Formats: sequence, C-alpha cells, structure tokens
Amino acid sequence: MISFQTPEEMKEVIAALYRFIEVEVEPLRKKYQKELENERYFYDENGLYAERIQEAFKQVRLKSAKAGFYTMFGVPELGGSGDKFGPIAVALIYEAILKKYGLDPLVMEIFPAGLFTDGLTPALLGMHPETKDELVPRISKGEITLCFGLSEPDAGSDVWAMKTKAVKDGDHWIINGTKQWITNAHYAQYGIIFAVTDPDLVAKRKGGITCFLVPFDGKTCVATSSIPYMGQLGSRIAIVSIENARVPEKNMIGDLHQGFGKALHGVDIGRIVMASNCIGAAQWALDKAINYANERKAFGVTIGNHQAIQVMLADCAMEIYAARNMVLHCAWKMENQDKLPIKEISMIKAYCTEMLQRVLDRCIQIHGAMGLTNEMKLEKVWRWARTLRIPDGTTEIQKRTIARRLLQGDTSFQ
Repeated sequence: MISFQTPEEMKEVIAALYRFIEVEVEPLRKKYQKELENERYFYDENGLYAERIQEAFKQVRLKSAKAGFYTMFGVPELGGSGDKFGPIAVALIYEAILKKYGLDPLVMEIFPAGLFTDGLTPALLGMHPETKDELVPRISKGEITLCFGLSEPDAGSDVWAMKTKAVKDGDHWIINGTKQWITNAHYAQYGIIFAVTDPDLVAKRKGGITCFLVPFDGKTCVATSSIPYMGQLGSRIAIVSIENARVPEKNMIGDLHQGFGKALHGVDIGRIVMASNCIGAAQWALDKAINYANERKAFGVTIGNHQAIQVMLADCAMEIYAARNMVLHCAWKMENQDKLPIKEISMIKAYCTEMLQRVLDRCIQIHGAMGLTNEMKLEKVWRWARTLRIPDGTTEIQKRTIARRLLQGDTSFQ
C-alpha cells in the first residue's frame, strides 16, 4: 500500500539540505544581497544575468556538486544517484524546499533545472563513449551546464512542425535552424539540439528527428537574445541561432531518426518536479496568509475572524491537500508499476500549476494592498506561477492527453 508519511531517511536528506543551505547558501545571499533583491542589478542592460549573479549561481552549483546534491537525481548510468532517489523522493524534496524558501533563486540552483534539461539528464543516455568520458565528469561537477533545444518559433506543442535540419556530410552533420524559449541557453556550454534528419518520416509522424550535442561556439551556435517575460527585466530564456554548425558523428545522442522519443524521455520526472514546486510554493504562500490573518486587525478583530477570509484559507488548504495526494500517488505509480502513468502525469502538471495560481491569488487578496508589494514576494511568485501553465505542455495539451487516454480505455484511478 502507498504511504503518505515522509520516510525517516527522507527527513534526514531534507534536514541535510536545510543545513547545506544555511551553511553554504546563506553567506552567498548576504554577499550578493544587492543583486538578489533588486532586478535592476539582477539583470544587465541586455536582460542577461549580471556577472555577479552568474558568479553566485556557479558557486552554488559547485558547492552542491561537492556535497553530492547536484547529481542526486541524475540517471545512474551517467553516475547519478537516481536509483536511490526516485519520483517519490523528488516530490518530497522539492516540496520541502519550496515550502521553506519560496522562489529563492540561489536555492533553486542547488539542482539542475527541471532534472531533464540540464545536469545528468536522461536525455544524455545514448552518448558516444568518447563524448561521455569527456563531458560527463564536468557536467557532474557543475562546471558545464546544458540547455534543451526542442522548441522553435513555429514548433511548440506540435514538435512535428520542427524546421531545424541536420544534413550528413562525411563523418559530420551540418545543422541549421532556430530554437526559441530555450532555458539556460546564454549560460550553457552545450545544447541538446533536436533536428530533422529524415523529412519523409517526420511528415508521416513516424520518426525522422535526431538528437545532437552541439557546442555553443559563438559563431555557428549562438544564443542571440534574452526573452524578458511576465514583468521581469530579463530572463533565463533565449533564442538560439544555429547556422552551418558542423557537429561530429560522436556528438549524436541515441539512434538516428529516433530523437523524438528522447525528447520525451525524462519529461515525466520534470513534471513531478514542476508539480512538487507548485505544492511547496502554495504551502509557502498559505503560511504567509495564515500568519497575516492572525496578525492584521480590521473592525476590531484580526481578519482571520472574518468569514470571507476563512473561506479563502479553507479553499487554499483543500486544493493543496488534493494536489499533494495526487502527486504522491502519481509518483508511487511511477515507481511501482511497469507502465508509465501517462494520464496521471498530465493530470498533475495541469492541476498543480492551475492550483498554485488560484492559491496565490487568494493569498494576495488576503494580504490586501500588502500582497501587491514586492516586500511580501507574493506577486513575484504569482508571476512565476503564471508562467508554469504553459511550458512542458500547456494545460490544454495536458487535458487533450488525458482525454485521449480515457477514450483508449485507460479509465482506472487506482
């Protein structure tokens, strides 16, 4: 039977993470306080991370790797500890971090982004042995970071609309195309780039896409611009231009024409991460709202005595409870069942991202005008929450997947 109790060994891991943050990350937060607390210094004039922020992030990565946290969820075949920390552990740890620290950029750097777009990602499985021996040790140490180049200006949810092409030239491939909405592109040394290698197979939606590891050389593969979004002065997201990039055969990842499956491999654990982030952040926001409701007075009593506030708090709690149990059950199915629970993975991505938006909206409302200020950080997390409903499959795409699974006979909820 599934247990919803946090195992003792997991409590110890979470406690160790808290100690690491206190000892290693907190001093960095004080050192870089000016940049971390003011976006005018967090980003430069081009919307990129300021040099000092890049330095701070790198220090966190290196310290995390040395402590063993950076690779704890990485695939075992590449030297990670993912065999010891499965989907349930991922869910519990990410929830615990976001619940305690909220959307803290330094804390978020302890682990590779999303677990499948950077670090010892499953997308790297199938690397050529020579390439693996050369790069994996440096990736494990946090010295090299990656980006995941799948999306394009006209190929988001519909991957088969991809236009980036790779053409064989001797023992190399020549790659041309544009990638968009690519997280970490400006700071990555290599891109995991997907390109069309057989247009006929792509037209039939039966393959024809291949995965390559492409170096950012500043000439043929370049992150051209940052994409500011949701009220920020910049972002970690960029456009990537690939022009006659000459990539050796050893940089192909996996089998020829079979990159689409690799693109999806690991997305499942990435959605556990996203859903758990939402649950942790929702609890962080609700804790703030509860504390405020017990302190703020209106009409002679604390506002927590007013029924309107009580209803909003209760609605938040119910949604968090439902989301948390949904995610843990999905994670349990991923660990204990032979087949991947596709329907449930889509459910948690859609429900948890929408849930967080609703919870934050109520918590801001409970805080009144204070909720709109930067001081409470609620509005910042609200903006971040709004972004989560689109990447890795929009809510609408997730619902389409759920419906298709139901129509195909996957109607069990056990």
